[in-house]
Amino acid sequence: MGLPTRGGAKSWYRDGLRFSCTQCGNCCSGDPGYVWATKEEIARIAAFLGRTDGRLGKEHLRRVGFRYSLTEKPDGDCIFLARENGKSKCLIYPVRPLQCRTWPFWDENLRSPEAWNKAHQKCPGMNTGKHYTYVQIEGLRTKQSW
Repeated sequence: MGLPTRGGAKSWYRDGLRFSCTQCGNCCSGDPGYVWATKEEIARIAAFLGRTDGRLGKEHLRRVGFRYSLTEKPDGDCIFLARENGKSKCLIYPVRPLQCRTWPFWDENLRSPEAWNKAHQKCPGMNTGKHYTYVQIEGLRTKQSW
């Protein structure tokens, strides 16, 4: 049995990758984008925030077509990102959306070593800390729900 494949070619990260969050907040800020949230995730966030109606207001959530995305502050930070004493903190960390839970093991970052290293330029936690095996990475990369 050979190495696992992805897209018909042997994966460049078959020996695994390292990542440990440094709480820099770079993955939660920057250029405008989308942090997709399912209805179930929205309900979890609302409950975590103490909202008994299970909903989030426009200050936290925006509709994009048929989907929902967390809103951003004018500076590009996620609405739930707090910065203090040089560290960043997610205010909904225990119930953050799947998209956030699977960083940095996203398809766009795993396309090639060059893509991974480009993402690493903004994320100092990449290539340091905990070692993730190929199987763990693929589990995160392909995860569909909590």
